[in-house]
Amino acid sequence: MEAPVLVEVTRGPRVESRHRGQLVVADDRGKVIRHLGNPDLPVCLRSLAKPFQVLPLLTTGAADRFGFGPPELALMSGSLSGQDFQVELTASILTRLHLKPEALRCGSHPPLHRPTAKALAQAGITPGPLHHTCAGKHAAMLALCVHHGWPVDDYLEFDHPVQKLIKEAVAGMVGLPPEDLPVAVDGCGAPVFYVPLKDIARGFARLAASLPNSPEAKILQAGLTHPRHLAGDGRLETEIMQALPGRVFAKTGAEGGFALALAREGLGVALKIEDGSSRALGPAVMEVLHQLELLTFEAQETLAPLWRPGLLNHRKQKVGELRPVFSLR
Repeated sequence: MEAPVLVEVTRGPRVESRHRGQLVVADDRGKVIRHLGNPDLPVCLRSLAKPFQVLPLLTTGAADRFGFGPPELALMSGSLSGQDFQVELTASILTRLHLKPEALRCGSHPPLHRPTAKALAQAGITPGPLHHTCAGKHAAMLALCVHHGWPVDDYLEFDHPVQKLIKEAVAGMVGLPPEDLPVAVDGCGAPVFYVPLKDIARGFARLAASLPNSPEAKILQAGLTHPRHLAGDGRLETEIMQALPGRVFAKTGAEGGFALALAREGLGVALKIEDGSSRALGPAVMEVLHQLELLTFEAQETLAPLWRPGLLNHRKQKVGELRPVFSLR
């Protein structure tokens, strides 16, 4: 089945490029409400798994033991921009675990937040693991190791008890047996799983429809109340969550993945851009929100630059645009 075109890229009067993709809207029982393309498409979760991977902190009592509240839970569920407030909170988490930043095995890269990356470069500071986009997730894994007395040096190995615990949690959220989740290695070195797109949507619907005070509800509320911790300033998910406060839990994944937990509707949305391009995500996600009638007038005005962003040349002239071209069935 050929993936449908979700977003067109124009230059002048014609379409120059097209981004194909698939998307699913589902409820917490796995019922597909709307879809485009193949709902059974296996998709590598990448960072879409992060909110599910944090759940064992709550179910095992580790979060209570180390005093992790909504800011920490949002940070651990997020793909971070490496901003100062995120670095400081991650360092605080490690201090509570009596660990140093070197315990994080995620590697390092410049912060995704360009002003922060520029400031570090001007100061002659080399980015470290605390600046990594997955630093919060890795801190959560280390917290589980310390809580259970498991070794921390090899916490990324597939057969480490923390990874087995996390795989069970992810499987439970998407409604599949752990043995049915093919495993790969993520960009940060952690195990990551392939899941059918409809079941990714189901997992986010389970966040959206979670019972008050349940572990899932605590993850949902952490993200809703701390959207900057979940990504960072200027990021797509942060912009959406700030424009629709309390309504949408948004999460990006690498290679064109994106998911939403619609808090009032109790639904989940999962989207995959086939070519892995992130530039198509803004128009596609905005169109989904529009067709599901979630955008208020104020949100439409605020988020308009994400919906049909202009294509600029190197002289900053607008020479085209990206535009969504799909209708949800």
